[in-house]
This record gives sequence, structure tokens and C-alpha cells, in this order.
Amino acid sequence: MKKYFPLLLMIFTTIFLSYGLAFKSKNIVNQELKKVQKDTIKKDKIVTKETIITDSITIFKGKFKPYMKSAHVSYYAEKFNGRRTASGRVFDMTKLTAAHKRFPFGTKVKVTNEANGKSVIVEIIDRGPFVKGRELDLSKKAFFTIASSSGAGYIKATIEVLQK
Repeated sequence: MKKYFPLLLMIFTTIFLSYGLAFKSKNIVNQELKKVQKDTIKKDKIVTKETIITDSITIFKGKFKPYMKSAHVSYYAEKFNGRRTASGRVFDMTKLTAAHKRFPFGTKVKVTNEANGKSVIVEIIDRGPFVKGRELDLSKKAFFTIASSSGAGYIKATIEVLQK
């Protein structure tokens, strides 16, 4: 038992330290979220119908700058799911991502459906669309989150780019 004691001590120390750090970082995130919620909730603020959907709880620093109105936006075909994108990431149609011909990879873009006012924030991870007149290819989840009907193949949307 004595010869295994240093090994056991090291294992338990590692476990307790990692648990403590995870707990501390979780508390920091929760404190930050509470601060943001307190700052953004105003009693006299009028609530609009516009809804913004993000993949996870994310705080964006900067403003969205208008890029294009009445842009034709479509979505990826399911056959691309699981394939590598131009950025090297694997395409997942259940994530909020998009493809654009010129935006740098990692750019955050707010796409607002002009028909119903719903918005989604996506990250550019691929190149495309390669159809004339189309500006963005959204993942299936992002597209149907803001689409008016499930039978739509493309929508007219306003595109805004996050400026830091």
C-alpha cells in the first residue's frame, strides 16, 4: 500500500483540481450571463416579434453592419452532411453554419427572413453557393429556423455582418 500511496495521491489531486477548475469556470460563466441578463432586461422596453436564435449561449461583442437586403438564401443539400468544408471543418446540417463566396472563415453573420422577421446568427465555414444569384447557403437547421414554410427552397433575407 505504501508504494502506491504517491500514485493514488497524485490521481486524487488531479481529480480534485480539475473538478475545482471546472466548477470555478462554470460559476464565472453563470455570473457573466446574469450580468448580461440584468443589463438587457428593461421594464419599459417594447418587445418586438423579431427572434434571434444562436447555437448556444453566446455573447457577441460588436455591432452587426448591414451587408445586403433582399439576398437570395438557400440551404445545403443533405448529401454534404459529414463532408469536409473548405475551412477544414466537417459540415453538420444540425449546426448554425453557412457558406459564402468571399467572407473570411469564422465570420458571424445575422440572417433575417424578410417575410416573417425571424433571425439566426451563423458562422461562415465554407465556400459557396455556386448557383448564380444566391448569396448564402445555410445549414438545414439555420434555414428552417427562419423559413416561413417547410416547403421553401430559398428565401429573401437581409444579411448583416458582425463588426468587432
